[in-house]
Amino acid sequence: MDALAFIIGLIIGGLIIGVIARLVIPGRQPIGILRTILAGIAGSAIGGLIFLAVDENAEDHTLIGFAIAVACAAVLVWLMAGAGRRAGD
Repeated sequence: MDALAFIIGLIIGGLIIGVIARLVIPGRQPIGILRTILAGIAGSAIGGLIFLAVDENAEDHTLIGFAIAVACAAVLVWLMAGAGRRAGD
């Protein structure tokens, strides 16, 4: 049951981070919900690793970690959206 809860939490967290990241990027992004979730999960992982490498007391600054995760996910959404536009040209 713990593994299932972890996976569900990962999907929900990825969706939230991915949606916020899509809102940060101006214009329309031609990516679906699955890519949004994947960008959110990957952005959270990358942002978390960066934040842990920079700050030893990461658990004391969760809002900063959240902002870094959103920024990383926004870059991934931007890259995915750009790749989708080039493929459609």
